[in-house]
Amino acid sequence: APQPTAPAASQAPQPTSGNNAGGGGSNNASGGSNNNSGGGGDSFTGDGTFFSPGLGSCGLTNSDSDLIAAIPAPQYGSNPNPNSAEVCGKCALVKGPKGQVKVKITDRCPVCKTGDLDLSPSAFQQIGDFDAGRIPISWSFVAC
Repeated sequence: APQPTAPAASQAPQPTSGNNAGGGGSNNASGGSNNNSGGGGDSFTGDGTFFSPGLGSCGLTNSDSDLIAAIPAPQYGSNPNPNSAEVCGKCALVKGPKGQVKVKITDRCPVCKTGDLDLSPSAFQQIGDFDAGRIPISWSFVAC
């Protein structure tokens, strides 16, 4: 079974609710604006990593076989009720070295930088190799 990637050593975890068991983290300072429209628009670049899903910050329980992603905390937002974050349930089209995959945002990645996504194993394997652990990605919000 795939193992979660470890966060970069230079990154301090940020508080989060939910059960993000995984990695993320990146030294990639690329950004983009916070586009939560869900209907296209800005695209982002960063690192793709993978984690073992469970109960996510959006209040949903997912498994390794679900096509989901955790979005960086800065892009997740700061709604007092994390289950009601505007980004929860939005979809993103993610492109990596081996292709592309559409995922649903169901969690927050506290150590990811803007532009990164922490993907479920089933989503990650469609666009990259587990052995790499961290892959370059680009993505944008799309209609679900």
